Amino acid sequence: MTGLAMKWLIGVSSVLAAVATPLPAPAYEASAVAGGGSITGKVVFNGTPGTRKVIPTKDIEVCGGPYEETLIQVGPDKSVQNAVVYLADITKGKAWPAEAKKPEINNNKCKFEPNIQVIRVGGLDVVNSDPMLHNTHGYYGKRTVFNLALPNQGQRIPVELPRPGEVRIDCDAHGWMEAFIYVADNPYFAVTGADGKFTIPDVPAGNYKLVAYHPFTGPNEQAVTVAAGKPSDLNIELKKGASSVQGGSGK
Repeated sequence: MTGLAMKWLIGVSSVLAAVATPLPAPAYEASAVAGGGSITGKVVFNGTPGTRKVIPTKDIEVCGGPYEETLIQVGPDKSVQNAVVYLADITKGKAWPAEAKKPEINNNKCKFEPNIQVIRVGGLDVVNSDPMLHNTHGYYGKRTVFNLALPNQGQRIPVELPRPGEVRIDCDAHGWMEAFIYVADNPYFAVTGADGKFTIPDVPAGNYKLVAYHPFTGPNEQAVTVAAGKPSDLNIELKKGASSVQGGSGK
C-alpha cells in the first residue's frame, strides 16, 4: 500500500471515529439571570394510588411488623406529594444554591429516609441509624453505582453520583426497602409539597422541556414557555405505565 493510500485510510478512520463518538452534553453554566420568569403549578394523579404489602422477615425488633405502603401519596384533591419537577434541557442560568448540609440517605428502622429526593451531581452520604447490618445498593438502571455494607450503627459512608438521572436504592439485607434519588445537572428543580404545588424561580426567558416525575408512574414531559418577569402556571397529570425516566437507563 502506498504512503498516500495509507494517509487516506487514516484520515477516513479518524472521521468515522469522530462521527461514531457522541459529543458530551454541555456543562451547566451559572450566570446572572436578568428579567427571569418562574414556573409554578400543581401535579395531580387521577388514578387509584397503588399499595404494596410489606412483611419484614428479619430484625423484627427494629423493622416492626407488616404494614401497607401507599406507592403514591395523593391528597383528596388528587394532588401528588413528593413528585419531582425539573427542566431537562437548560444549560445556562442561576447559580446553584448553597447547601445547608451534604445530602444523605439514611437507613432508619428498615426504611430509607428520605425515600424520594433530588440532589445535584456529586456527593451523597449513606448513613446507618439502625443497630444491625444494612447493605445499601444504588443503581443507575441495572448498573451498580455503589454497593455498601454498613454493619455499625451511626456509620456514614460518602459516595459519588457522577451523572444525572434516576438512581434506585435497595437494601440487599432487607429486600422490601426501596428509595429513589433524582440526580440533577442544573438547579432548576422542585419537589411538590402535600398540596402538589411547586415553584421553580429565576428561569431565563425561553422555551424549555419540563419533566414531572414520580418513580411509580414515570415521567410526564411537556413544553413550557417562560416569559420575562411572569409566572407560567401549569397543571400536570401523572399517569401509570410511563417509561422509566430518561437518564436512568444505565447506559
